[in-house]
Amino acid sequence: MDDVIVTNPFVGITGMQVCAKNGLTDEFILSEANRLNPSGTSLGWCEIVKEGDAKPVPCGEIKGRTHYIITC
Repeated sequence: MDDVIVTNPFVGITGMQVCAKNGLTDEFILSEANRLNPSGTSLGWCEIVKEGDAKPVPCGEIKGRTHYIITC
């Protein structure tokens, strides 16, 4: 299974959701997100939301993975 999987390519107009293997760096997750589903903006996907309603949550299907909301 891939380290990062796009699980929802559109979260609002500036976000998407990925499922990533635990222990990966933010930089790697963002790099893979940009490779798998380019945002179409000049900066690409550039931030992983860490707080609030969109904070990371454990994957409900695969142990050892986390769902992240990424914004551009």
